[in-house]
Amino acid sequence: QVQLVGSGGGLVQPGGSLRLSCATSGFTLKHYVINWFRQAPGKEREGVSCISMSDGSLDYADSVKGRFTISRDNAKDTVYLQMNSLKPEDTGVYYCAARLGRLCVYGDREYGYWGQGTQVTVSS
Repeated sequence: QVQLVGSGGGLVQPGGSLRLSCATSGFTLKHYVINWFRQAPGKEREGVSCISMSDGSLDYADSVKGRFTISRDNAKDTVYLQMNSLKPEDTGVYYCAARLGRLCVYGDREYGYWGQGTQVTVSS
């Protein structure tokens, strides 16, 4: 059974940091792409950062470049999102999602497996 479990959200002040984790199980991770999405209240879900588990290629939305870093731990089948210099506009529910393939894409309909979401709130 495919499972993605996201964790690590919380309340942080502007300029602070958080690290999100996406623990996966039930599938061969190296054949998949993992993307972090986020959804702010009243807004559409948007892709934030993506990693291709087959070749390690990375991609970031312009809004988070230079502040967020996506990484993986193959031994733990876990993908991380290190978020630094957080801004209030980073607030939202963050989801990790998986799609079979090699290419990083940001359309959420391309992803068939989703974690349960973890809340990130950036506020003073």
